Amino acid sequence: MDKTLEITADPAAEDLKRLHEQLSAFNDSDVGPEARTPIAVFVRNSEGTLTGGISGYTAWGWLYMQWLWVDETMRGQRLAGQMLEAAEQEAIARGCIGALIDTFNPKAAKAYERQGYKPFGVLPDFPIGRSRIYLQKRF
Repeated sequence: MDKTLEITADPAAEDLKRLHEQLSAFNDSDVGPEARTPIAVFVRNSEGTLTGGISGYTAWGWLYMQWLWVDETMRGQRLAGQMLEAAEQEAIARGCIGALIDTFNPKAAKAYERQGYKPFGVLPDFPIGRSRIYLQKRF
């Protein structure tokens, strides 16, 4: 069978769709359906402007928080902790057993630890000069 190895920075949408469908089908048969469901928690000021938020998903009984941001003017008010708690409560309602988050910001890692997250892995130099810290919390 002939094959071609292609490297691209601009993958076709249909190729990404097939890749996702095929990997999902394999994973479904291997460990069961992921039942990926998006989750977001937003904080808005009195004018309705977004000043913080979490975005991620629940799948395979876990909450994965992909993005967490708090506007600089709102930091120090426990907004990250409140958003984490809200996302965790929703994840528990969805039947999740734990949460996963990662960061390369040492201050953020400490904030997550104050919320009960425990580091379980570190990837040095991702990005160069920092370490990506992976943290989890069991419910």
